[in-house]
Amino acid sequence: MGRSIGNMTTPISPSSKLPPDVQPPPSSKTVPETSCADTRDDSFSAAMSDVSVSSSQCELSVAAPAQSAILWTFAITLFASATLLFLVQPMVGKMILPLFGGTPATWNTCMLFFQAVLLAGYAYSHFTTSWLGVRKQGLAHLVVLCLPLLVLPIVINGSDAPSADVHPVGWLLMKLLMVVGLPFFVVSTTGPLLQKWFAVSGHPDAKDPYFLYGASNAGSLLALLAYPLVLEPMMSLSGQSDAWRIGYGILLVMIVICAWLMINRQPATTQKLVIKPDEFRMPDASINWRSRGFWIFAAFVPSSLMLGVTTHITSNLAPIPLLWVLPLALYLLTFVIVFSRKPIISQSRASTLMPFLLIPLVVFTFVGFPKLHWITIAIHLTAFFVATLVCHGRLAQSRPTANHLTEFYLWMSFGGVMGGVFNALIAPSIFSSIVEYPLAVMFACLLLPKLATDKNERAFDLKDVTHPLLLAGLAAGLTYGLRNATDTPPWAVWFALFAPLAFVCFAFKEKPIRFALGLGVFFATIATYRSLEQGQPLETCRNFFGVKRVVAEQDGGVIKLIHGTTNHGMQFTDAARRSEPLAYYHRSGPLGDVFKTLVPTQPQTRVGIIGLGAGAIAAYAKTGQTFRFYEIDPDVERIARDPNYFTFLEDCQGTCDVVLGDGRLTMATEENDSFDIIILDAFSSDAIPAHLLTREALQLYRQKLKPDGVIAFHVSNRYLELIPLLARLAEDAGMVGRSKQDAVDYTDSGNAGRLSAEYVVMAHSNERLKALQSKDGWLALRSDQKIALWTDQRTSILSLLR
Repeated sequence: MGRSIGNMTTPISPSSKLPPDVQPPPSSKTVPETSCADTRDDSFSAAMSDVSVSSSQCELSVAAPAQSAILWTFAITLFASATLLFLVQPMVGKMILPLFGGTPATWNTCMLFFQAVLLAGYAYSHFTTSWLGVRKQGLAHLVVLCLPLLVLPIVINGSDAPSADVHPVGWLLMKLLMVVGLPFFVVSTTGPLLQKWFAVSGHPDAKDPYFLYGASNAGSLLALLAYPLVLEPMMSLSGQSDAWRIGYGILLVMIVICAWLMINRQPATTQKLVIKPDEFRMPDASINWRSRGFWIFAAFVPSSLMLGVTTHITSNLAPIPLLWVLPLALYLLTFVIVFSRKPIISQSRASTLMPFLLIPLVVFTFVGFPKLHWITIAIHLTAFFVATLVCHGRLAQSRPTANHLTEFYLWMSFGGVMGGVFNALIAPSIFSSIVEYPLAVMFACLLLPKLATDKNERAFDLKDVTHPLLLAGLAAGLTYGLRNATDTPPWAVWFALFAPLAFVCFAFKEKPIRFALGLGVFFATIATYRSLEQGQPLETCRNFFGVKRVVAEQDGGVIKLIHGTTNHGMQFTDAARRSEPLAYYHRSGPLGDVFKTLVPTQPQTRVGIIGLGAGAIAAYAKTGQTFRFYEIDPDVERIARDPNYFTFLEDCQGTCDVVLGDGRLTMATEENDSFDIIILDAFSSDAIPAHLLTREALQLYRQKLKPDGVIAFHVSNRYLELIPLLARLAEDAGMVGRSKQDAVDYTDSGNAGRLSAEYVVMAHSNERLKALQSKDGWLALRSDQKIALWTDQRTSILSLLR
């Protein structure tokens, strides 16, 4: 989010050195001595170590008890503001998620909005204090604090969804601006403003107010952890909004008290506060556009990394607050560490550890390991944490004095916003696949400290380019050779590809540019080989709803639609077999059982399907029947209708139409008692949108279902066990249900094109499902009260994790 956090009061270390790109001017040894000195360590004051400090210049402007009261008042207010700031983000994200079908890109866009408003808040803090002075600005700010009261509480209408022809990013940003923009903006100004106010409060520690962000950071982390674990399970969204409004009222009173303390405790003298050189984080004279550019880049990289790893995780698990806040909490935790008095993880240790994590990360980014799902997520989060620690460590090392506090936060926030703009706006427009995540990893490598000790060595060496180019040649040769090694076991092929590249990349680790480019070659090689392994690429496209790829298997017999990392449909290319549904929809699987035993065969039968994929379910349609698909992604509809790829819709024997938009919202417009069967088959990569599996969603499906109708849920998922949840929903709705977990033997050539699948069917009576008893594997649903019931107001995946 582009915020600086942590305790910055550390003892002076004369042996420390400024980084090469931030050196003090030669004449910076003589500065007016007008402020109190202390004995804090600073890793960037060696250039000022010759300046003597006279303790007689330290004067206390207030009594000790009053000093303590001032400090605690400012610290508690910062804590409260940060808590509100980070509670509102997942709350609003959850409110707006159903309007976009639960797609993970919704959170990235929300993060971009929050980062942009945070930048506006920091700009307001910087320029108003610069133009008006702290006292006048404090009085004016009291008026600004009252403005959010006009728009609270925060409410988002769940039925106010954008039309299919509206660009989702622009609509979402405008909606957020109208609903939460003003409250978030005002709260975001609190951090830098209160530090600036404290700097002129007359407190002995006022000359180094950075340490107050220790309290701010504690509030941020508390909010992020409390929301998914405490607040979300215990309170409805409307209750959360009301609680946030009350919290804002309390914060307003606390800020008024801080303003009063600042105005009344500020020294009467008009002499400008000057901080001695030995208190510098970075000399004022050395703050130039190179320094500002470094702050922007060092903030841009971890911001992009955070959004990249969040997208990767939520695309395959579930786009829910718990998984949103984990990377964000780690992001903030790195600020705690790098700005603390004695970091528990030093910069040198993090820099040493980083290559050991990034090299295996390359493989785990593109290759799925069926039994290592959680280890894969742990590797991504750990690598993200260490890389962010290095980036924020470099940022902390270059921080300036309190004189430039608001400017430092302004540029750092700008870098965070640029990370959000890159991931949410630029990357989806210029890249057809998720390239921004590997790019951010490469950029992070550039912030690794150069380990070479030769002072005469040039900053850039031609070998930093030539060696990665040679590695690219090696990678191309390995890829070509291993593609033709058809008799070699897959594990041996991957080892032969991974081991040489990993070894060479690791040898580059002491040269940041060389290591970054080498890692880029490694990323490109693994991605290319993985893509070729899945089949010949026919098309790759990307939009707000994710990356879709159409590939043909090596023998050309099957074409597949892959969304993210998950197969969303297959079809034989042979004209004689292309009417046969494959993947999770084959006739000998659970869905085949449903159509054979539960779906009426008469021409008037109406079937509603949420989720289109390749359109394979259309193969079950008979003459005169109507199959209506509800699909939120226009790219998916275009691909499913393209006869060069799939012909299920074109060959449909009945009437098959597609309605664009979120399945739940668009189905709500249908007349009641419309469908004989409703099929839920909505995926975003491997994640199932949570808002389609709530009590209110099931109530809607029942309204649109005929009295003797059936609801079928496709719940195949690598991470979540969804059958117990549906058992609880069925019990709550007074329905009965059965489930089947179909395991396909992939060694049997007769199962070509078939995939294992899990389905649940519900009806209003056991008699309606009696026909399934003749089919193997269908078990009655058994409700477990330990499983939390999902509603539009509360969802939790903790009890559903496999």
